[in-house]
Amino acid sequence: MNSMIVIATFLISLAIGFFVGMITRKKVAESKIESAEKEAKRLIDLAKTQAENMKKEEIIKAKEEIMSNRKELDQEIKERRGEIQKQESRMIQKEENLERRSDSLEKREKDLDREFESLELKKADVNEIYNKQIQELQRIANLTEEEAKKELLLQMEKEITAEKAKLIRDLNQRTKEEATKNAKEIITYAVQKCAADHTSETTVSIVALPSDEMKGRIIGREGRNIKALETLTGIDLIIDDTPEAVILSGFDPLRREVARIALEKLIDDGRIHPAKIEEMVEKAKEELNTIIKDEGERAALEAGVNNLHPDIIKLLGKLKYRTSYGQNVLSHSIEVSNLARIMAEELGLDAKRARRAGLLHDIGKALDHDMEGTHIQIGVDILKKYKENPLIINAVEAHHGDVEPQTPEAVLVQAADAISASRPGARRETLEAYIKRLETLETIADSFDGVEKSFAIQAGREVRIIVKPDKITDDQMVVLARDVSKRIEDEMEYPGQIKVNIIREKRIVDYAK
Repeated sequence: MNSMIVIATFLISLAIGFFVGMITRKKVAESKIESAEKEAKRLIDLAKTQAENMKKEEIIKAKEEIMSNRKELDQEIKERRGEIQKQESRMIQKEENLERRSDSLEKREKDLDREFESLELKKADVNEIYNKQIQELQRIANLTEEEAKKELLLQMEKEITAEKAKLIRDLNQRTKEEATKNAKEIITYAVQKCAADHTSETTVSIVALPSDEMKGRIIGREGRNIKALETLTGIDLIIDDTPEAVILSGFDPLRREVARIALEKLIDDGRIHPAKIEEMVEKAKEELNTIIKDEGERAALEAGVNNLHPDIIKLLGKLKYRTSYGQNVLSHSIEVSNLARIMAEELGLDAKRARRAGLLHDIGKALDHDMEGTHIQIGVDILKKYKENPLIINAVEAHHGDVEPQTPEAVLVQAADAISASRPGARRETLEAYIKRLETLETIADSFDGVEKSFAIQAGREVRIIVKPDKITDDQMVVLARDVSKRIEDEMEYPGQIKVNIIREKRIVDYAK
């Protein structure tokens, strides 16, 4: 029982202690809350105070900055007002100057008007005096106004002619000095280094005989030997009264050479009959082929051209027996090759291409008797067939101006061909063409007014013109020479150049009695 009371008492005491602890803890918490609220209120009040202070400070700073900016703005406005006042002063001064200038101009304009009126009066007086002088001059000179104009124009024409003559002389001199100096040096140097033999074009060959008795053996019984030789070679044998000689006549130089070789072999052998003739003709053909090959190789070696097709070498060899206006075509080709090479070296161009094109430029002449077409077209076809360089082909095709040259070397081949063909003694013309050229040259010269007589001399390379001294003056001679030269260039075709030489001579003859 007591234990129960004790337990009950303990439980009651425990409950009372818990309750009391709860009350005490509540009071403590309330006290802490109150204290925290007071501290929070204090902090808020402090923050408000600090914020008010910062606000006041910022307001003060802003006011101070505004005051500073206002002072600067006032200073700037003051400066600008000063500048504006200065500008206004300058503008006022300028206006005053303009007004003064305007007054001066008005005054000057009035003075000019008065001077203009005075000049008009003087002009009228001058015109009146001028008309009186013209009338007096016409009376003194016995010339009308139109006649005086003609006289003046004639005088002016003479002066213009003199000026024109002087201008032509100056231009010609300057052109010669500037344009031909280097060209002459190069061409002269090239020509001096080249020398080619020239042969005359001929259609006959002469074979020497040991004796006239050989003529009968060549003719043979009933002419069988000479007929066999003519049939096999295609060449006519002329056995006339020429002592110890037989003439071979034919237009084909290769056939004529075969006949010459065969006849010489027959004469050396002494046995002349149709079978032997046939044998010797065949041997002559073989020998001629060998000669043609050797000549082609010699030409290529002499010109310094390598890697030519064997067929092209043979065609080159055939040119030995081809002539053009009396000039041997093979010698001409070698000369053109050397001339083109020398000029290319002097000008810093491709000398190898120039010499090759120069050697091959007339290759078509080896076959132009056997094929249709010009020697240029034949040559181009041949070189294309053997896969020659297109630039070389262009140089060959352009050497007579049929197409435009594509390289400077092609132009040099043109020049070298003209040099080789136009050198004195290089070529000869037929008599008819020669006479016609001389007549044309004299006709052109005689067609100009004031020409008394003209003479074509130096094989047509110079025309000498004698003018009438009373119609052609010294200054007009320069103009006439230029006009004649231009007319010759336009109407004639010729190699090289033609010198126009004008002579004016006035003779006075009197007799002492």
